[in-house]
Amino acid sequence: MKTIKFIPVLLLFLLASCSSVSVNSDYDSKAPFGTFKTYAFSKNGIDKVEISDLDKKRILFAIEEQMTAKGFTKSETPDVIVNFFTQEREQVSYGSFGWGMGMGYGYGWGYSPMMWGNNYANHYVVGTLYIDIVDAKKKELVWQGVGEGTLTQDMQRKEARIKEFVTKIFVQYPPGENK
Repeated sequence: MKTIKFIPVLLLFLLASCSSVSVNSDYDSKAPFGTFKTYAFSKNGIDKVEISDLDKKRILFAIEEQMTAKGFTKSETPDVIVNFFTQEREQVSYGSFGWGMGMGYGYGWGYSPMMWGNNYANHYVVGTLYIDIVDAKKKELVWQGVGEGTLTQDMQRKEARIKEFVTKIFVQYPPGENK
């Protein structure tokens, strides 16, 4: 009976441990980041992203918040063009919990999957969000931020999760000002 009560706690721990967003960025070290003050979105690029229109709006809103916080304003004649794209893949992690290793049913010594306790498989989706900043005059990529983490289908948490991705990515912009 204790095992049954332990399962929800274990699954909650596993989901919580997968909830962080790992980020990275790359940039052109010769780009004049200090001169960029205005931005616009790449409509053509964003239209090609294969996610729901609602999720596109969530990502655009989160990026707008971050650009504003960084001192940018939207413009018809921008210094930089902002684009994003996404990828996702299904992940499965396996594990077991119980009371025994080494002795079980089967031949030989060592670990046996047939032990006292339970084995489990945890299925989840890992998403990657790429945010590109392109010098509008030169038409060259000057910065790319990447965030990767588990995704949620829970509508209550989806907006917060997208905002978390974007916020953590923009911590690394502009280069050299990571806080």
